Amino acid sequence: MFLLRRQMLRLMAGAAALPISLRVARAQAYPSKPIRLVVQVGAGSAPDIIARVAGQWLSDHIGQPVVIDNRPGASGNIATEAVVRSAPDGHTLLFAMSANGINASLFDNLRFNFVRDTTPVALMGRIPLVMEIHPSVPAKTVPEFIAYAKANPGKINMASSGNATPLHVAGELFKQMAGVDLVHVAYRGEPVARPDLLSGQVQTMFGVVPSSLPYIKNGQMRALAVSTEQRLDVLPDVPPMADYLPGYEASGWYGIVAPKDTPVEVVERLNTTMNAGLADPTLKRRLAELGCLVYPGTPAAMAAFVAREIDKWAKVIRTAGIKPE
Repeated sequence: MFLLRRQMLRLMAGAAALPISLRVARAQAYPSKPIRLVVQVGAGSAPDIIARVAGQWLSDHIGQPVVIDNRPGASGNIATEAVVRSAPDGHTLLFAMSANGINASLFDNLRFNFVRDTTPVALMGRIPLVMEIHPSVPAKTVPEFIAYAKANPGKINMASSGNATPLHVAGELFKQMAGVDLVHVAYRGEPVARPDLLSGQVQTMFGVVPSSLPYIKNGQMRALAVSTEQRLDVLPDVPPMADYLPGYEASGWYGIVAPKDTPVEVVERLNTTMNAGLADPTLKRRLAELGCLVYPGTPAAMAAFVAREIDKWAKVIRTAGIKPE
């Protein structure tokens, strides 16, 4: 939190030191060339598609093309480091993800500090999860599942999309808050885990809502709770986990950050442009189809959100003893 406060004070001090006319001139001159939006995952994945939707909006409304630069690998750290080492002029941006909040405490040897070395631009949205179980599990509610798990410690398998992914840490948070012993089984992506979940080889998973929805609707999986604070329109009969475990919340998230020391007027222009997109009904609908619930806000609000995420997952990672693979 100290680093976050120092970063916000630096941004405000820098803004105050500049004559208003100079700030306006620099904002009007930006961007002077194509913008590179660096994405931490490979082309064709769900985050990549969302990044391209955001990039297209920026391209259409900011006066320069936005070029998507996919740099997968090392849990997103390759892409993140490339951006934090770039010139702080707003022409290189990072499509930030939940992994950035998790990696901050998962890795001990990162050559950057995400909070210190980036400037928040815009939080785009969150990706809600749903706790789903195979119908063979004799539980219709979260309390019934917790009772069943406590009666069968170490006998229930919990799938995830991989070690230290949002699906994994969401499950670990549930285990810690519910006081149950579930066996984590890591797969290389949610689609790879799905067949074993459908066959009953693993019994539960915190799945991404859009990809889980068809199996819940046709009865192949049973939804017990959503991970958001409120019910979801697409699953109106499924309660939030916080109804049973007060304070529980877990979701993926996406946003845009720039290298540290990016001029505040550039950040403000990008933030204003992206928030206009998040308020646009067509763009909101497209993002909702991709499972992304929009959360527009200020750069300062994004900074506070990311700080809370880092703190929350640091405690979960430490308690669960999660190590990078």
